[in-house]
Amino acid sequence: MPGVPLWQVDAFTSRPFTGNPAAVCWLESPAAAAWMQSVAAEMNLAETAFVEPHGGAPAEGYSLRWFTPDVEVPLCGHATLASAHALWESARHPAGEPIVFYTQSGPLTCRQREGRIEMDFPLARAEPAPPPLGLCESLGLQPAAVLRTKFDYLVVVDEAEVIRRLAPDFRELARVETRGVIVTSRADDSRYDFISRFFAPAVGIDEDPVTGSAHCALAPYWAGILGKATLTGWQASPRGGEVHVALAGDRVLLAGQAVTVLRGELCGELLAPRFDAAGE
Repeated sequence: MPGVPLWQVDAFTSRPFTGNPAAVCWLESPAAAAWMQSVAAEMNLAETAFVEPHGGAPAEGYSLRWFTPDVEVPLCGHATLASAHALWESARHPAGEPIVFYTQSGPLTCRQREGRIEMDFPLARAEPAPPPLGLCESLGLQPAAVLRTKFDYLVVVDEAEVIRRLAPDFRELARVETRGVIVTSRADDSRYDFISRFFAPAVGIDEDPVTGSAHCALAPYWAGILGKATLTGWQASPRGGEVHVALAGDRVLLAGQAVTVLRGELCGELLAPRFDAAGE
């Protein structure tokens, strides 16, 4: 029985073993959510992406779903970038041709532009919000501001060095009712406009190395503060990664590079059964 192709790609970087690793699994037909969740748990990366021809034909685009080791998530930037990179590098999709992914967050279009992959994502406005119980305590800081998007809390601090030194209490942070927590400040490095880190222990990721979806909120926030529509962010995790952002109406263009680090396959006997009795 033939296996299922499975790649590992480091996203938002041009150097292997940096940026944010994502697994990309190629499917020829729908698979059970429970099976995909098991694969994601086995890979034990921040996200595993499952790519399938939309409507059965690659010319119509691709269905895309993302799973952490614990849950399915509605939006993921780095695993989308990794999926587009792998489609082009494997020649499954023609070089230079845009890719449309159909996702829980609507259609997402990726393009090759100026040596990077540019992704068209929905903008996420962050509104001021009172900090929930335990947020500041688990982070060990006093924020300059706290805001909230539909997915995450956005915590603003005054100094970049505070972000680099952060050592959250992840057990307590996981009690905060949110997908994740973005902590950000102005950059103290002239190459960047802002820096950030992203913590999501509630969905099984203590720290995400580079978070594309967080930049859907960081872009409009820092554009408003700095008066710029095009910015560059540095995510200051131990692996680190660079994200270029540009506002485009109610959308955000996220751009970065990616590098393949592993090509393999799931053994064919692991595929049956792919559906449970309910088709899920």
